[in-house]
Amino acid sequence: MAAEQDQAPPGRRTAERSDDALLAVRAAEGDEEAFEVLVRRYGPAMLRLAAGLLGSAAEAEDTVQEAFVSVWRKLPEFRGDAAFGTWLHRIVTNRCLNALRARRPVTDIDELPERAAPEHQSSPERAAESQAAVHALGKALAALSPEQRACWVLREIEAVPYETIAQTVGISQEAVRARVFRARRCLTEAMGTWR
Repeated sequence: MAAEQDQAPPGRRTAERSDDALLAVRAAEGDEEAFEVLVRRYGPAMLRLAAGLLGSAAEAEDTVQEAFVSVWRKLPEFRGDAAFGTWLHRIVTNRCLNALRARRPVTDIDELPERAAPEHQSSPERAAESQAAVHALGKALAALSPEQRACWVLREIEAVPYETIAQTVGISQEAVRARVFRARRCLTEAMGTWR
């Protein structure tokens, strides 16, 4: 969703951000309907983000649900220094990073939904090759540090601007660029045989 907002015309982005801020204020005052609008608006993007970071759809759902419960509790503390979407990205990303740090560095890529191209469905050889490549990518992603993985997923999968990633992760834009660069280099090396 943040990526969609950043691709919107500047006037629309400003209107959406002010709408989010108003909804956040109303939700902080106990308006459950306002909070539901925010959850519907940002829920799918947060699930994609968490699934990309955690490599598990089930764990992503749990993490995002916990994040939204935390957001509901913390809404009175939301000052609006950053856009609501940026604040939410930061909370979800931090929860995912904590989950990654707390577990062994093994990711179960089999829990990710498999998206095979139509041509792969007609050829068992291509389907097996595609599945092996997805497995190799999962292993390569698991080998990245949680911080590199977070920056890479936010930039490459979610198309979040560097400035927003820096705010979300709490580091400088230069550090974000460096982590994304290192992650790209590691993934390129790991996936070299699949070119």
